[in-house]
Amino acid sequence: MSTTAAPLSTSNAAPATAHPLALRLRIVWPLLRIAMSLIFLWAFLDKTFALGFATGRDAETGAVKVLGPAAWVAGASPTSGFLQYGTSGPLAPQFAALAGNPAIDWLFMLGMGGVGIALLLGIATRLATVGGVTLMLLLGLATWQSENNPIVNEHLIYALVLVALAIQPETRRWSLDPIWRRLPLVHRAPLRR
Repeated sequence: MSTTAAPLSTSNAAPATAHPLALRLRIVWPLLRIAMSLIFLWAFLDKTFALGFATGRDAETGAVKVLGPAAWVAGASPTSGFLQYGTSGPLAPQFAALAGNPAIDWLFMLGMGGVGIALLLGIATRLATVGGVTLMLLLGLATWQSENNPIVNEHLIYALVLVALAIQPETRRWSLDPIWRRLPLVHRAPLRR
């Protein structure tokens, strides 16, 4: 008589006796992953094309100039406005000194776009988590003294959500993760998973 346990199933099918809350969480986790991806992707797209939400809207008239002078594709710095005027706290001067630096602009935009795409597709979650948490912690440090809450701001919450998404297996539902993990390059380097 064998006493070895059966291997855990990795299929997307829910066990027949699953608790209703567990079934709901199977839907909530991937939706949370997709929602977080849209936070990153929207920031990337708005700054790239000046879509008029955080970038490209005239403060006086409210007029939006899509692909106008505020767009990254038109040569504007996607970090300059925030780093010059949106920082607060003891590290504000250090962040303001980075305003307009092309290397910072590229790192920020590649980070926002890369994390957003990785989360949307459900691939490279470890790398996306490291990149996203790094971005969120830096943005949190840049806005240390919040008017609403001096202890916790949304960047810290986003960082914690990214960590939760990385460690929760249910997050991989509705993703390309199974295909991604079979790629030889990914299979050889666990950090790329």
